[in-house]
Amino acid sequence: MTYSVHMPFMPIRCEQVLPVGQLVSRAEDCRLWLGQSLTLEPHQLFAYLAGSGLRVPVGTSVTLMPLRHPLEAASQARSLAQITGHPLVAGYGPGSADFQRALLGSRYPSPLTAAREYLTAVRSFVDGGLPPIPHPRVDLGLGVLRPAMARLAGEIADVAITWLCPPDYLRDVLVPEIRAAAAAAGRPMPRVVSVVHLAQRKPRRDPVQLALGVSRGHLQSPHYIDMLGRAGVSVSASDPESGARALVDAGVFLHGGMPDLVEGLNAYRAAGVDEIVLNLSGVAYERGEHAAVRELEFLLMSLGTVRHDVLGEVK
Repeated sequence: MTYSVHMPFMPIRCEQVLPVGQLVSRAEDCRLWLGQSLTLEPHQLFAYLAGSGLRVPVGTSVTLMPLRHPLEAASQARSLAQITGHPLVAGYGPGSADFQRALLGSRYPSPLTAAREYLTAVRSFVDGGLPPIPHPRVDLGLGVLRPAMARLAGEIADVAITWLCPPDYLRDVLVPEIRAAAAAAGRPMPRVVSVVHLAQRKPRRDPVQLALGVSRGHLQSPHYIDMLGRAGVSVSASDPESGARALVDAGVFLHGGMPDLVEGLNAYRAAGVDEIVLNLSGVAYERGEHAAVRELEFLLMSLGTVRHDVLGEVK
């Protein structure tokens, strides 16, 4: 299992990504992840990072299908793989029903069918439907919250990407569904990547408020509410603060000293996760980007991903 890094805030200036990119460049077997952003577009931000001399492995976790045609998605993905010089994980998801209606005029009749058609089209373009260029491998990822999407990921994706999924739910539901679907399709099981929100215990720091700051929107989104309910974490759209407390109590938002954090991360390892993506967005939301980067630096050193003898000052 490897540890990677999620950008802990949405940059509004390109140079804000540089300290995190520097940290990832010093880490072993580490990837920098960005989710969908309506400030700076993630593919362009990764290209800026590479152009600044920080050519690190990157992934999207996830970008939303209504925003770009599959041909454009394939072109962006393989271009970014070439620009960074590393295999790329291009993760996609359908987004919420409201988001689909806002961009497309109506929701997808079936998000599963839409995701199947989208990934199939992107793969066909990446694998030869566009004029050939040399580039490192492009792995296609699918955002996975519930069993049906897990089965689809097992059938057609290279990577299954989860967000706010409790480790027990991964172990008992999602990972077995992915494994079984891959076996039925006669293909290797996709890698499982889980974005995990966490923060150290520090004075005057309330973990519930940290969790609420980073997850308020998810705690009011029907598909996340349904997923968490299936996992035994009761949340209500009308009371996101109680939902945030439930995330902390269930170990979905990890909080504590390093032994506590390591124990929580090990639960994801035991659940069958191949790559844990550390997300300190809660810290950035409450204490600012510099505090989040410093804490991320400490965590990566403590986990052995960045060695003390190669760690320079992150500016």
